[in-house]
Amino acid sequence: MDNGWELLPYSSDNIAEVRERCRRLVRRRAALAAGVSAVPIPGIDIVSDMKLFTQLIEEVNTAFGLTPAQIERLQPKYRLIAYEAAVSVGGMLVGKLITRDLVFKLLAKSGKKLVARQASKIVPLAGQVASAAIGFFAFRQIGYQHVDACVKVVEELWAAKGR
Repeated sequence: MDNGWELLPYSSDNIAEVRERCRRLVRRRAALAAGVSAVPIPGIDIVSDMKLFTQLIEEVNTAFGLTPAQIERLQPKYRLIAYEAAVSVGGMLVGKLITRDLVFKLLAKSGKKLVARQASKIVPLAGQVASAAIGFFAFRQIGYQHVDACVKVVEELWAAKGR
């Protein structure tokens, strides 16, 4: 295979398999995040979410062959296609070096949910359960969006290559 292409999922079946494996990973990490959200210590869930989400994005990018290092191995025209596809599908974390600031910006987009989650901790037990549920669904949704963005980028790359 060409330089860099061996790192990408290579067929529609393989892409679907990687997608499902990554979605399972998202659900597991979302459950971990929800568990931390249930702890009645304000702020601990945000720190945990950032760490878990950073690791998740790096693992998903790696699974799809879309880390910055992996994309750099592609020929320049295909690198450009990868980045253009990522931008067009709103995949702001596809092919990017994941930094704390980048993750914070993404989580800030879900700011209302984070505020609701923090506020819900004031109410004992019921607030903790609500906080965990909000955390799970928000984390899962953002994770799923990233997985779907990676799928679209890989599909665009193979389409551009004529496969």
